[in-house]
Amino acid sequence: MYRVIVLNPGSTSTKVALYEDDKKIFSENIAHPASDLAVFPNIVDQLPYRKEIIIKTLQEKGVDPHTADAFSAICTGLLPMDGGVYEVNDKMYADGQVGPGSKHPGNLGPLLAKDFAEEFEGRAFIVDASSVDEFEEEARMTGFAELLRTSRGHPLNQRAAARKYAADCGTPYEELNLIVAHLGGGISVSAHCQGRMIDTVDSTRGEGRMAPTRSGTAPLADVVEMCYSGKYTKQEMFTKIMKTGGWVAHLGTSDAIEVERRIEEGDQFAELVYRVTAYQIAKDIAAMASVMKGKVDAIILTGGVAYSDIMDEMIRERVEFIAPVKLYPGEYEMDALAAGAIRVLEGKEEPKSYTGEPVFPGFDVLYKR
Repeated sequence: MYRVIVLNPGSTSTKVALYEDDKKIFSENIAHPASDLAVFPNIVDQLPYRKEIIIKTLQEKGVDPHTADAFSAICTGLLPMDGGVYEVNDKMYADGQVGPGSKHPGNLGPLLAKDFAEEFEGRAFIVDASSVDEFEEEARMTGFAELLRTSRGHPLNQRAAARKYAADCGTPYEELNLIVAHLGGGISVSAHCQGRMIDTVDSTRGEGRMAPTRSGTAPLADVVEMCYSGKYTKQEMFTKIMKTGGWVAHLGTSDAIEVERRIEEGDQFAELVYRVTAYQIAKDIAAMASVMKGKVDAIILTGGVAYSDIMDEMIRERVEFIAPVKLYPGEYEMDALAAGAIRVLEGKEEPKSYTGEPVFPGFDVLYKR
């Protein structure tokens, strides 16, 4: 039996869990008051604070971290890399301190895992970092010579849902062609071809469909007009794209339960926004089918909004001609972090080593190395 402590630092909380093999022994979501976090000028400065709270939580649960075989953590902010399980090395630790890809508390994941592994004599892993980039060459080019597409989305939860489907149907994930749609505050749709995520559309920076908090794509010329209208600052435009677009812009809420309540009460505009979202997700799913030349084994809907029967059915009726639609609602990030570590501990998977080196043409220019 292997014991894995799972660490998931987020914007306002840190999730901690203990697994014994695939069994979750406990899981705790530790909330961090805004006033506590406000005293730290940089994300990396939160490291001692979060470590102390994690240790305290483990003590309260009667867990001796010395008994853990491994510490497995979420990971954001690194440079593009293949998916899979990585053993945290010095290069990953150094990049986690800086966040060359993005600035997010998830950057602390590999730091926490490595610090605890060294202190308590375990191993440190991350699984399917947010910067997983396995795009095929055709997926990168845009009509702007200065711009390349890079992979963004929800690789940890998407792959976890895909692996759950693979286990349920008795076929290795690496032998399946799947389209996975993560439906949350942000929405991403990915093509999983024989174990690799070869293309993704993600609403984080304005691609694809609108999402509860994100604008999704729009005619570029019109967006440029908005940018230079004098009505909005650069930061206000980014906020519209990434935080207050989509449902928030149209309905003032990002809560699917609230939107459905309004629909039940006869709000026709709320129903239209919901229907348009499903319509746009279906278009993205169909696009991913073309990436895999129509050879799709299943379409998987995951994330919090996938709990909505209404949304699921609106999407299903437009895409089930492509492949069967399977539901794996919610998030499986903690399970996936534990499972990845256990695969390595059991010898079923070799951990990879992060180098931070170029993984595609144009990488150096894009990331200003």
